[in-house]
Amino acid sequence: MSFVGNDLAADLVALSRAEAAFRWACRLDVEVFKPGNVSLASAGHDMVAAQFLSSAAAAAGPLLRTGAPVGERVEGAVVATRRAVGCNTNLGILLLCAPLALAAERAGLGDEAGLLAELHKVLAALDVADARATFRAIALANPGGLGKPAEQDVSATPTVDLRSAMALAADRDLIARQYAYGFGDLVTVGLHPFLRETDRGHALPLRVQRTFLRFLSAFPDSHIARKFGRETARQVQDEAKPWLAAIEHDGMAAASPRFAAWDASLKQRRLNPGTSADLTVATLFTAALVRPALTGGGQRSA
Repeated sequence: MSFVGNDLAADLVALSRAEAAFRWACRLDVEVFKPGNVSLASAGHDMVAAQFLSSAAAAAGPLLRTGAPVGERVEGAVVATRRAVGCNTNLGILLLCAPLALAAERAGLGDEAGLLAELHKVLAALDVADARATFRAIALANPGGLGKPAEQDVSATPTVDLRSAMALAADRDLIARQYAYGFGDLVTVGLHPFLRETDRGHALPLRVQRTFLRFLSAFPDSHIARKFGRETARQVQDEAKPWLAAIEHDGMAAASPRFAAWDASLKQRRLNPGTSADLTVATLFTAALVRPALTGGGQRSA
């Protein structure tokens, strides 16, 4: 069922499960230790885990507002986040989760094929109003390292629809790439391996760590590349690859002092693989939308 059917009680249940999915994904983002990222175990980059949890609570309402277009969801959630914590903790998460939230509203929960089909429709229907709202949100969040692109600078009013604007940045930004190419990386690198490991009974923290390391190993992290250059991002990508292999072979590698030392090294160098973390959160959100039982939210609502 969709979130906007004829049964108000059922719609409210579906909406509450979608909110549970989002907050579950954001909570795991800080509960699970991921080198270079802020967690309950390891603060960094002048931020602490509590700010991320507060951001998730503040952003959930605008992000999941029934009937709202993608740009309005992103802008509303960024405004709410700014009011709650006064800094940018979740822009990438919101950019990724907004179209997923609208797609889930239309497709309902518990249906991967339906969700992805609706997601493609959502992306195809993005318009200039979505772009304008999203550009305002990005300007308010003020993420570091944006630079001055030749076309569709976020500091100016966009003249093209949001997907077209994202396509212009797809070669240098992994979040823009998801918009341009139908979230294919999120599905193949993130969602499907995560669900396979779920079916095999692998521990949840390991599944989260492996998802993060798969993204960091597969691509130079966009956040690092924006702030420190693509070569530095590739260096961190190369550092991640042996850790992914080690943790896939033996989950106890994630508890080793060397893994903690890598986290400390990344933070000492001020290298935050933030885009890989954003893609991980969006993967977890998607997984919980297609399998509500992951959050304790029950089975398919239909």
